[in-house]
Amino acid sequence: MEEVNPVKRNLDESVDPSKKLKLDQQIRATKVVQENEVGITQYINEANRTGGGFFGTIKQRYSDFLVNEIDLNGQVVRLLDEGVNLGKTRKEKKLEKRQLERADLQNKTPEEIEQIKETKKAEEEAKNTEEDSQSKYDLTDENRAALLELITDDELKQIEELFTTGSNMETKTSFPEKQTRGKLHQLLRESFQGKLESVTSAENTFRIALAKNSKNPRRQNPQESINHVDENGVVNYGLGPFKYFLHFTVYKENRETMEVASTISKFLRIPSKSIRYAGTKDRRGITCQRFCIHRGKVARVSSLNKGLKNAVLGGFAYEDKSLGLGDLNGNEFVITIRDIKSFNPEENVEDVVSKCFTSLKDKGYINYYGMQRFGTFSISTHVLGIYILKEDWKGAVELILSEQEIVAPDSIEARRIWAETTNASMALKKMPRRCTAEHAILSTLSKEPYDDDENFSKQSYFKSIMAIPRNLRIMYAHAYQSYIWNLVVSKRFELFGLEVQEGDLVIVDKEIKTGANLEEDDDFEEDVATDKYIRARPLSKEEVESGKYTIYDVVLPTPGFDIVYPSNKQLEQVYIDAMAKDGLDPHNMARRVREFSLAGSYRPIMGKPTNLSYDIVNYSESTESLVRTDLEILHLKKEAELKGEPIPDISRVIESSNADADKKAVVLRMQLGVSSYATMALREFMKADTSRLSENLNVVE
Repeated sequence: MEEVNPVKRNLDESVDPSKKLKLDQQIRATKVVQENEVGITQYINEANRTGGGFFGTIKQRYSDFLVNEIDLNGQVVRLLDEGVNLGKTRKEKKLEKRQLERADLQNKTPEEIEQIKETKKAEEEAKNTEEDSQSKYDLTDENRAALLELITDDELKQIEELFTTGSNMETKTSFPEKQTRGKLHQLLRESFQGKLESVTSAENTFRIALAKNSKNPRRQNPQESINHVDENGVVNYGLGPFKYFLHFTVYKENRETMEVASTISKFLRIPSKSIRYAGTKDRRGITCQRFCIHRGKVARVSSLNKGLKNAVLGGFAYEDKSLGLGDLNGNEFVITIRDIKSFNPEENVEDVVSKCFTSLKDKGYINYYGMQRFGTFSISTHVLGIYILKEDWKGAVELILSEQEIVAPDSIEARRIWAETTNASMALKKMPRRCTAEHAILSTLSKEPYDDDENFSKQSYFKSIMAIPRNLRIMYAHAYQSYIWNLVVSKRFELFGLEVQEGDLVIVDKEIKTGANLEEDDDFEEDVATDKYIRARPLSKEEVESGKYTIYDVVLPTPGFDIVYPSNKQLEQVYIDAMAKDGLDPHNMARRVREFSLAGSYRPIMGKPTNLSYDIVNYSESTESLVRTDLEILHLKKEAELKGEPIPDISRVIESSNADADKKAVVLRMQLGVSSYATMALREFMKADTSRLSENLNVVE
């Protein structure tokens, strides 16, 4: 029998101790993926590019990056409450009762205490007796006579004794006719006020027992059983009758959308697929979005607020329809850029900001796929996409497991073991589970055999790639599509600027719904989506000259087998030449593995924010809050309400009260559509490079 995955060599024996120590002490360079490496090179306002922009710091605090979803009705999703008022829990009521009892017994003599206990015991017994009497039935002479026409006198006596014994009985009488059985079931319910349950046996006899809710004289119908009605008759805490989909707002701080969904799923003990949302939101920030749970009970879901960390659930509503990916109209952003300074020290920073803002408002920005699309490690995800699309499974595995300048620190040791031994089992022991792709690959390879040359087979490498969660492995190919799109759009602006050209593509039918065909499977830091079920066509010379179409109508395709390329030969050649360097062909995007067979999609080349505004804020401390979150605004309004004061109109921006504040920040507000990256709008606004750890835009991690 062939040995599976033998140890090729012992790590400690094979590595020179001095070399190992050197590796341990090595200071790794902070090389990151740069904008120009993923095709991001152009600006709309080139006149301001050199010496005309400003730089600053974003995401220094969670509140520096606020994102609120915009629903399909165009309403901005905000946290307006902290769930429904569920009243006191049983535990709280029990504790309160105990405290009252203790208060009654204070400063009492032992004799008085004993007397109070005896009185309460007598009251409790009287109450139980009353409840027992209420649970008795009221059998009328008419109903008794009707029952005795179907069952014997002895059987009726046994049925009546059930209220004393709490047991069950079975009739000796058999009822072969369906009509008679139905009549008896109905008669039993009516005669004993729904306090009995009856079922028909295989021999057509009747088995009868006390109903589970026999102490409650009100027999609930199925609809009543899923509704909560309080003592005042209010249904479901004011939400109205139960419907199959419970929608609610999720406010979260520094947490992934999927992480919050997973926590809710765990607490409610329901499948994760029962929880739906329109799109993912940033982790590093404070965000608001709508969630939906199939057959969710408002009391149960709202009660999670007591156990959730850095998340609040509110805005509950029962709806007839579910919520799906792409069911949003975009997002509203409030972004704080701290410690702003002009590129040109001689130019006033407030004048620079004003000039950049006017350009962004009037012209918009190039709708690039942002840097988040290409990962946070030293090797861009689009490079992995090349190996995937070329079906070089071994190359893809080696790249994912490779030693890089920027990786998760706790994965460095595992990567070193793999590089020096290619021993999957040993590397797996050191690879953290949170490195999902790496862990999946090593876990699979650790069970695979070596060939005669002590290497894994192509099939083994393929199996390990397919073990990566689907959303991640598809992301690599999609990142390559995004990379090519960025290259082409940059070349288009380099050649033609903002002028519409013959052969530019426009959408055939703008009324067709767009969907999140890329982001359904991808987990990015920004909530974006791209068009899916649409078609495009090239513009004729006459259409261009007519002036009917503007640069904001023009789209470019990501490479795929189900799109058309621009009829402008210069642009089509950019696709061909760029992909040829990677050994790929834009006209051959079908693959044997279906999920890597890319259909392609269309993306507008320009983005334009709406409801755009900004404030310059003075401050002194880097830890100072410059904007208020939805939760903070809600609490301020509650405080005013408790004091009996008029509810104030609270500003989002916090004005500094320190007259000596020597630092400046920009608070930018804007709304973007679902196909846009906020960082690309920021890039155009600041004329700054958005690469992680770039000199111009410091993203605090």
